[in-house]
Amino acid sequence: MSKIEVNTVAPQCGTTLTLGESGDTVTLGSGASQSGFGRTGTVDWQTGSIKTSTFTAANGEGYFADTSSGAITMNLPAGTAGNIVSVVDYTNTFNNNGLTITPNGSQKIGGVANSITLTTVGQSVTFVYVDDTEGWKNVQDSTSNVTGETFITATGGTITTVCTNFKVHTFTGPGTFCVSQIATTAADNTIDYLVVAGGGGAGSFNGGAGGGGGFRYYANTTNNSQTCAPGSPLNNFPSGTAITLTATAFPITVGSGGTTSPQSPGSQGNSSVFSTITSAGGGFGGGGPSGTTVGGNGGSGGGSGGSAPTCSFAAAGTGNTPPTNPAQGTNGGQGKGGAGGGALVAAGGPGPAVGGAGAGVKGFGTSGESGPNSSRYFSGGGGGGKGGCAPAAQPGGIGGAGNNYYVDCGATQAGTANTGGGGGGDGGTGGSGVVIIRYKFQ
Repeated sequence: MSKIEVNTVAPQCGTTLTLGESGDTVTLGSGASQSGFGRTGTVDWQTGSIKTSTFTAANGEGYFADTSSGAITMNLPAGTAGNIVSVVDYTNTFNNNGLTITPNGSQKIGGVANSITLTTVGQSVTFVYVDDTEGWKNVQDSTSNVTGETFITATGGTITTVCTNFKVHTFTGPGTFCVSQIATTAADNTIDYLVVAGGGGAGSFNGGAGGGGGFRYYANTTNNSQTCAPGSPLNNFPSGTAITLTATAFPITVGSGGTTSPQSPGSQGNSSVFSTITSAGGGFGGGGPSGTTVGGNGGSGGGSGGSAPTCSFAAAGTGNTPPTNPAQGTNGGQGKGGAGGGALVAAGGPGPAVGGAGAGVKGFGTSGESGPNSSRYFSGGGGGGKGGCAPAAQPGGIGGAGNNYYVDCGATQAGTANTGGGGGGDGGTGGSGVVIIRYKFQ
């Protein structure tokens, strides 16, 4: 093989210089680089290789992506300034099965170090690598501007992952839900939440049970699969107010349970708060020497007290106080040792009665769930206590309150912590509340 060493090659006449002949390949030596040739913004379209599965693109090439049989991924090459890659929806099926474009290593797409999924039918895009600050810039798009996709990033509480793509932040006490980044897709910024207040404390001395703490929740059905979405309590009971996140700090308040004192009514549970959502504490149970003290109002109402000698009783507490839509709880039970009301499902009955049932939800990753389709219950009312006019004590409603007894028959039981359960009749304290937030993070 002959070798020619020169510094400059110029045409003998005219202004055109031809290297090689028809059918020849002109190749730069290994490790050599070119300058001055430049590109005109076009690519060599690979018409002989339609892409139907994951592939890695090469500089200067354009691809036809066929997603008719399923979603595929195009991995971008390691970019240097001036590199160019194009791709087009070959079968007009990006809206059914998207094409994910992934940058090399920590390189970026439109200034964001993350992948982007094309989901618009017939879409075609061209990327040019500019520099390490912006990475691959979309310089031509048949339908829309394309940048790397971002998701919610946040801190606060106890963080777990459920259903692969969702983060759950659980607050069992006060804290801050701090959002440092929101999602590119607007629907993903409307999050799922559960806000449960503290349960009411029961009255003592012929006292009624405490009501369950207020129960408020929202399920964003636009960004969840059927098996992983938070379940609706009570047969698709409508969810409440939507909360759309912004990049800011959200203070979290978790209400403590109501207390109880000898021969007196209990105290109301404390409210739980997230953003504009406030769940009211459960109403207190009536009680005291007269035995006729009314039950307190609250998220769910407290049960009334009664008089052992006369078997008389006062009014029970009113649930959903202050009112929300949908209601955050139900009324308490009226009668000797009346039961506390529960969230959404059942009001308390006249004493002694089982406490009002709480609301069951799934998909929030809370302890007590056995899988993505199982439920955990919150905001159950306390069970009515046994008294002079009552044959037996009754259990608390599902959702937090334990079995509860008259003082002569055994110890009363408190509502379970972080369920918002009402305290059991004749002296049980209310269970504390909880705030749970869930969102798509990838």
